Amino acid sequence: MIAMEHSPLIHNARPEGELLPQEEAAFALLEELGVDYVRVSGEPADTMEKCAAVSEVLGVPICKNLFLCNRQKTQFYLLLMGPDKPFHTKDLSHQIGSARLSFAPEESLWELLHCTPGSATVLGLMNDTEHRVRLLMEREVYEAEYLSCHPCICTSSLKLKTAEVLEKLLPRTGHAVTVVDL
Repeated sequence: MIAMEHSPLIHNARPEGELLPQEEAAFALLEELGVDYVRVSGEPADTMEKCAAVSEVLGVPICKNLFLCNRQKTQFYLLLMGPDKPFHTKDLSHQIGSARLSFAPEESLWELLHCTPGSATVLGLMNDTEHRVRLLMEREVYEAEYLSCHPCICTSSLKLKTAEVLEKLLPRTGHAVTVVDL
């Protein structure tokens, strides 16, 4: 496990000061919806090793958020899965009826979710107003009491009640969830 340079502190409010537009929008949406969260901010948690250190502080595993597409780059998927689960495209492709899945280009991640690499998140779905991204949740993440994600930037990580994501956030963004087994 990688030790963080500064011990992260837990907060129950947005970071102070000026935020990036996509981060400001994420916190504004959570506040508008009345979604409570616990936040840890610090160094970019842009690898699963760095996320593991944040997970310890939050007391919940940070999801792997994979932004995927088909070969033609016409269908996009955001997959939320446990941090220790292996990802096999064949298993997922069969379940969702899409062949040849791969990681989507950075440009598509920004265009559709307003996230940078390492920051893909369920909160980015607020930016997918044309509903071009299909949300996939691995069953254990879907059934967990809490999930953890970034607010569209990997310098903060949030602990959210999964029920609030499913019952408040997704209805607001207009996205349905497809539960998959990996």
